[in-house]
Amino acid sequence: MRARSCRCINCITPPHVLKKLLDNSDARVRDAALRTLLATSRLRGERSVRSLFASAAAASSHGRRTISDCSNGTFLATATVARTEDGPAANDEAVNRAFEGLGDTRAFYSEVFDRDSLDGHGMRLNAYVHYGSEYNNAFWNGSEMVFGDGDGVLFTDFTKSIDVIAHELTHGVTEFTAGLQYHNQSGALNESMSDVFGSLVKQWVNKQTAVQADWLIGTDIFTPAIGADALRSLKEPGKAYNSPTLGRDPQPDHMSKYVNLPDNDAGDNGGVHINSGIPNKAFYLAATNIGGFAWEAPGHIWYAALLASTPSTDFQEFADTTYLKSGQLYGTHSAEQQAVLSAWKDVGIRISGVQSLAGTSTRMRRQANGNGHDEDPADVARKIEQLSAQLAMLSKEVAGLKSRGKSH
Repeated sequence: MRARSCRCINCITPPHVLKKLLDNSDARVRDAALRTLLATSRLRGERSVRSLFASAAAASSHGRRTISDCSNGTFLATATVARTEDGPAANDEAVNRAFEGLGDTRAFYSEVFDRDSLDGHGMRLNAYVHYGSEYNNAFWNGSEMVFGDGDGVLFTDFTKSIDVIAHELTHGVTEFTAGLQYHNQSGALNESMSDVFGSLVKQWVNKQTAVQADWLIGTDIFTPAIGADALRSLKEPGKAYNSPTLGRDPQPDHMSKYVNLPDNDAGDNGGVHINSGIPNKAFYLAATNIGGFAWEAPGHIWYAALLASTPSTDFQEFADTTYLKSGQLYGTHSAEQQAVLSAWKDVGIRISGVQSLAGTSTRMRRQANGNGHDEDPADVARKIEQLSAQLAMLSKEVAGLKSRGKSH
């Protein structure tokens, strides 16, 4: 298991949405947004203390679930246990939704990726509902899930969206694997991984193909009073919502629109919730180009790339890794690899070394023809595979050197 490097509070509601609500004409909406922002800021300050206790939550238990009720308080230690793995269903639907959502996410990672809970070693799954008063968020704090009830005007109970639950739990998977640093491009990748696998869990539960899926995150956490579609759209970043209440979705869908923001709380740590739209769109394009169920080939490619990533992996490095992994899993020049290549190109990222690799293949064939004989296509394929493996090794070494350089 890789050392954990993420020390942050990962929230589903982007700060730019909450800040927009501070200007709302409804005092209840303004107050709820302010309390949510303040509570989240305070939680970030407590994160280093809480990490000392994370090992206790990580004890192997095959992902056994415990749901606790905060009763609108914010001190988790005083929450009351409301449902356990062996206990009956609760009378509180928020408790039951959290319980089922944790179970569905656990089952997804187990059955699709043979992963035993978030850390791969049976980490216990703890969740807390009814956190705070009209708290407009849900978050992963490094050891457990926490859900707010929403303000009741714009947002409702955050346990109502299975993709929100899976999104937050995937922050745990990322923390225990690549440990993607929560700022700038690595942080946007961190958010994108949660959106991708959050959407895949929803698709897996509903048995939807890539074409049938809505590719939206958080459709069920808005009240009927709000006209937004979702918090984010993998299919159309920048078009998840557009209203006077929430403003306009600022996510880009191409590198030419990348948003440079300050690497601090005010700048969303370099725009992690905003620029995640770019890799989100790449996954959507790859999945729909491949077709079928997105948790199959596309999901396995992205998961393998996540496992091979480092804390400082950026968009280019991750794109290169998905291309290499697609070749290793499904064959060089396979339909899956070509779909990955095309997807990243369509969002403005060209896979490193692909042109030179293709040129090598062409030269090899020309040389064979020039010598008066045709080289066995199987030999050509093997040589190309060897070149791909060498490129993968070099990319990994370069990523390691970058990581070590940034740490000094």
